[in-house]
Amino acid sequence: MASSALPRQFALDINQAPKPSLHNFLPNGNEALIDSLNQSIARWSSSPKTTSHSIEGRWFYWWGTDGAGCSHLLSAMANQAEQHQVGLIQLSPNEPSGWVNAEHKLAAAVSSAPIIMTLDDIDRLDTHQQASLFRLLNFVHASPHSFVYLSGHAPPAQLELREDLRTRLGWGLIFEVHPLSDSEKIEALSRAAKERGLILSNEVLPWLIHHFYRDMPSLMALLDALDAYSLETKRAITLPLVRELLQISGHTP
Repeated sequence: MASSALPRQFALDINQAPKPSLHNFLPNGNEALIDSLNQSIARWSSSPKTTSHSIEGRWFYWWGTDGAGCSHLLSAMANQAEQHQVGLIQLSPNEPSGWVNAEHKLAAAVSSAPIIMTLDDIDRLDTHQQASLFRLLNFVHASPHSFVYLSGHAPPAQLELREDLRTRLGWGLIFEVHPLSDSEKIEALSRAAKERGLILSNEVLPWLIHHFYRDMPSLMALLDALDAYSLETKRAITLPLVRELLQISGHTP
C-alpha cells in the first residue's frame, strides 16, 4: 500500500504540470506554426547588422477555439524569452496596469536589445486598450529588434476591433490553431505511455479524456504521476488505480 506521504507527493506531481513550451505542444495540424515560431526565436539573437526592419518572422497572430492551445503557445514564447534573457512585455485585457509602461519599453527598444511582446484574448480589448495596441504595433513595426505574438478566438476579419487595428494584424503571419480531437489525444497519450514502457488497461485513456483536464500538458503530467504511483504501489495502471490517485490528489471526477 502507499505510504502516508504519498497523497501530498502525488498531489504535487499532478498539480504542477510542466511549463508550456513548444516542445510539449503536440503540433498535429499546426506544424507550420510551430516551425515559424522556432525560426522566430532563432532571430532573437540575430546580429543588429543583419536584422532588417522587415516584420517577417517578428509579427504573428494566431487564433482558435477554447482548448486549442493558443494560450499555451503564448506562454511558451514568454517562457522562451525568459530563458533567453530578453526583454518581455506580457499584456492581457484583464491587467490594465501592464499597459502603462509597455509603450515606454517598446519605444526604448527601437535602438536597443530585442524585446518580446505577447497578448492573449485580443478580441476582449476595450477601446483604450485597442488604441494602446495600435500604438504598440507601430513601435514594433519601426523596431528591427521587437517581436510581437498575439492570439484571439477568431480570424482578424471577424474580430470586433477598430478597423485600422484589424488591418495591422494582417501585416504579419496568421495561423489558425487546430485543436486535437479526442482520438488524437488518446493516440498521443498511448504513444507517450509506450515510450515510458507503461501498460495501461484499455479503458484508462478514454475515461481520462472525459473525466480529467482536457489539455495535453495536464494529461501528460498525470501520465508521469501514474507511472510513479504504479511503481510505488507495485500495481498495474488500471481504472481503479487512476481513480485512487485522482482522489488522493484532490481531483475527484
